[in-house]
Amino acid sequence: MIRLIDERKIEEKNGRKWLILANVSIGTFMSTLDGSIANVALPTISSQLNAPLHEVQWVLTAYLLTICATLPIIGKFSDLFGRSRVYTIGLFIFTGGSLMCGLSHYLATLIISRIVQAIGASCIMTNSQGIVASTFAKGGRGKAMGITGTMVSLGSLTGPGIGGLLIEHFGWASIFLMNLPIGLIGFLAGWFILPKDEIKEKHEPFDYLGSALFMVGMVSFLYTLSNAEVQGWGSLFVKMGMITAICSFVFFFSWERKTSFPMLDFSLYRIRAFAIGNMTALLSFIAIFCTNVMMPIYMENILHYSPELTGYTMMSYPLVMAVIAPISGWLSDKFGSHFLTTGGLLINALGFGLLTTLTQSESPWLVALHLSLFGIGHGLFQSPNNSSVMGAVPIQKLGSAGGLNALIRNVGMVLGTTFSVSLFSFRLHQLSGHLGSLSSHSTDQPEQMMNALHVVFWAAFTICLIGAILSSLRIWTRIHAKKVAI
Repeated sequence: MIRLIDERKIEEKNGRKWLILANVSIGTFMSTLDGSIANVALPTISSQLNAPLHEVQWVLTAYLLTICATLPIIGKFSDLFGRSRVYTIGLFIFTGGSLMCGLSHYLATLIISRIVQAIGASCIMTNSQGIVASTFAKGGRGKAMGITGTMVSLGSLTGPGIGGLLIEHFGWASIFLMNLPIGLIGFLAGWFILPKDEIKEKHEPFDYLGSALFMVGMVSFLYTLSNAEVQGWGSLFVKMGMITAICSFVFFFSWERKTSFPMLDFSLYRIRAFAIGNMTALLSFIAIFCTNVMMPIYMENILHYSPELTGYTMMSYPLVMAVIAPISGWLSDKFGSHFLTTGGLLINALGFGLLTTLTQSESPWLVALHLSLFGIGHGLFQSPNNSSVMGAVPIQKLGSAGGLNALIRNVGMVLGTTFSVSLFSFRLHQLSGHLGSLSSHSTDQPEQMMNALHVVFWAAFTICLIGAILSSLRIWTRIHAKKVAI
């Protein structure tokens, strides 16, 4: 009888774990989806709100900048006040921000609404990995991380496709309003399902100065970087922006080293697995996001695919990753993460090498096959890497670690996009003598465009190789540790 009761408790506990994972996965998918779903809506929003496109671009920029500027800060809040509590509040804020976006009739209110939405998304991104890591601490962490990793990639990469369908049939407001039922269900479910946080009687003081310096530095750096191609890399705008960012980060680092209660815990980077995992993740996202901009250029400007066909072809990558990521997470639980992460980066490098073999006349199936290779590589890399990073951190610092991990991912996305556009434009300018901005592409120079694309792909190939070398250091560390133990 007692044994039956114990077995029933174990089953209930295991079932609860998967409900927690489902709730976190929904929030993760929505928050990453809204980072890319608005891309295809910009021309429609520009037309209907009667606003110039360069101002409408702030609908995207405000969202990404707010997330990058607040992730570590909210991570610290989560360690102080509880991961589940901040995550659930984040779902509510995100849902409210989505409603505000859908009801906006002016560009200014839409941008402000996106900032509110981004604060909620930051609360979700910061705590999703920490909640999963602590819930599955006694087993199955890699598999669970694989599922959340799949949600991140599916959200980031399926946004344009889902957004295009919704806008065509229901208008641009629908891409935000669709979050309402999902967000409300997730909020109510999370309130009862997520593990309860321990309430601390004494909280350490919050680092307001450090938080302000970090936000100024991060916003200055990413905003300057994102606009450098338009303003010119040698312009006064770029120089002043970079000086502001560097000075802010220097003062931030100096303050964090001497304050008793720092906002950003630099001691986490003394943990080898955490430091290497974050660096390889940054390099991986920089490389992968080169495909997000360059492959649509290749398909639409050189192969003359329609936007719809381009979207369907691009979907091959996230669909393959949706299958591979949970499998790689399960494998990392069984055999460790280091060989999987290194192998994934090597497969991505191979993928970029093979992209340079594509010609000016290819079938969508062949292009999709090439892109699916990145689904395999990134699927093998991300889930085990997340599991390794979060598994190396003390449980009381999972909020800060989750915030830093999500920050690395978002910064990598911005850097990858900016890097690929700048390198492509620079090479195209060298070959044609004309400015190679994305708005001035013409289809009468396919050879030059192919050459510029190849330069970007070889650069991404190199970045993946550097990441693989860094990742392999964990393998040699593990082998050395076994020798010492013997």
